[in-house]
Amino acid sequence: MPTTDLEAPRKKQAILLANGDLRLSANRVCWPAQRDMEKKLTAAIRKEGWTVKRGHQYKKGERHGFIGSQKEGMEVFRTIHPDSPLIIAEAVWQFSHHLLPGLTTHHGPILTVANWSGQWPGLVGMLNLNGSMTKAGIDYNTLWSKNFTDTFFRRKLRKWLQTGSLSHDTSHVRSLDTLQLPDTCADLGSSLADEFKTRKAIMGIFDEGCMGMFNAIIPDHLLNPTGVFKERLSQSALWAGMCDVDDAEADAVHNWLKRKGMKFVTGKNPKTDLTDKQTHIQCKMYIAAVRIAHEFGCDTIGIQYQQGLKDICPSSDLVEGILNNVDRPPVKHAETGEVLFKGQAVPHFNEVDECAGLDGLVTNKVWKALKQPPENTLHDIRWGEAYKGRGVNDYVWVFLISGGAPPEHFINGYKGTSSERQPAMYFPLGGGSCKGISKPGEIVWSRVYVKNDALHMDTGRGKVVTLPQQETERRWAATTPQWPIMHAITYGASRDQMMARHQANHIQVAYARNAIAADKALAVKAAMMSELGLNVHICGNKNGLVD
Repeated sequence: MPTTDLEAPRKKQAILLANGDLRLSANRVCWPAQRDMEKKLTAAIRKEGWTVKRGHQYKKGERHGFIGSQKEGMEVFRTIHPDSPLIIAEAVWQFSHHLLPGLTTHHGPILTVANWSGQWPGLVGMLNLNGSMTKAGIDYNTLWSKNFTDTFFRRKLRKWLQTGSLSHDTSHVRSLDTLQLPDTCADLGSSLADEFKTRKAIMGIFDEGCMGMFNAIIPDHLLNPTGVFKERLSQSALWAGMCDVDDAEADAVHNWLKRKGMKFVTGKNPKTDLTDKQTHIQCKMYIAAVRIAHEFGCDTIGIQYQQGLKDICPSSDLVEGILNNVDRPPVKHAETGEVLFKGQAVPHFNEVDECAGLDGLVTNKVWKALKQPPENTLHDIRWGEAYKGRGVNDYVWVFLISGGAPPEHFINGYKGTSSERQPAMYFPLGGGSCKGISKPGEIVWSRVYVKNDALHMDTGRGKVVTLPQQETERRWAATTPQWPIMHAITYGASRDQMMARHQANHIQVAYARNAIAADKALAVKAAMMSELGLNVHICGNKNGLVD
């Protein structure tokens, strides 16, 4: 429809969009939370003297009111005047590519809003959409709230409605160029970068673009100068490799994990329970993934899983967590019997997030050079609340991810690791997770992202704390209890500062043995990333760097 045929924007009226999942089952289950969030948000907007018009209607046949595909998103934008103020309200995980085509040609002010809840979660979806728009060069503003009645939210909303823009405090961020790295760290980082670019590395990609995460794809012209090149693999090849794995080999992996003390929470109903058969297939996937990584010389791999494999086999999450662990079941070459990647993790980036893949690979190299535990993983920035008690008095994040977290990160290692059946609305054929409670300790966090056609990395320091079991269970129940959890504190970066700045749903984390070692690891990694051509930004404090 030509723009001239569209209704002109009405004064003090915002168009509201609700983007959703590609999976109908998820959209149906999550719709009540979205409906409740929209009611509260609309009330807050009306208090400011504005009206709200929904840009698309509730779909009775599908029993939800989300945009559920890229096709539908394009159709919706054809009915919206490009100068209209646009509010994208998110209480759920969403597929950013549903909206991006329309957003790229929208000229009016754009505001993304999420409810402060870990339930489905809108925070994660909004952060992904934000990072995708940043990569695409789309101007936007962002807000978040628990009930949409707090002073922070109302003041910021009023400013956006009046001016079409707003700002947040990001004073916790400093460019690496303004800081002085210790000479030994700068020299080691530079040396590792030179070696990395000379040797080069292969990133195995089992199909790009998982879950609409446009921000998770690094264009080749930005990735290759770092020394990393993609090996584009197919998930069908992974499935074929799984079919070639002997049952005895899969049983050996399963038995190895049980001997280590890992628990498998099983039942008899495959639609709702984890079964031994599901785990057996996951063990085949683990073996096939290691063999393919070896065959193609991959230094790191990422399995998409969610779209495609979810319709033919159990989930990849158990596989991803075990791959990221140095101590893991041995996998032998099918013909020679050679143990592949002996004594090493096979760094895996969950949901084929290539930004996490580059980050995780560099982290692995730096941590090994410093003789620190190299296991690292991404998590979702899922949610969080302040906590006081047992020596903790701070804002404690819930970092949570479906797959990827290695048992080495958990209290009691494998003995503190369990595998539980994935939620059916996301994983129809089941499969187990790699679940545990992250151990207390000092961490380095980071995120690689694309902005202005250049690679950037935000990084900072933090720690993981132990909360009472009752509080851990409460936080799990408010999110996804089948998944691994990390109780994280980000030094010198508040909740709102992290939300204002972070360019992804994912955050990379790695432990160091103590605070001094973590400071050094951050400095060396920052130096290496900078030498690889990334724009590095140090976030927060307590990082051992000098102004």
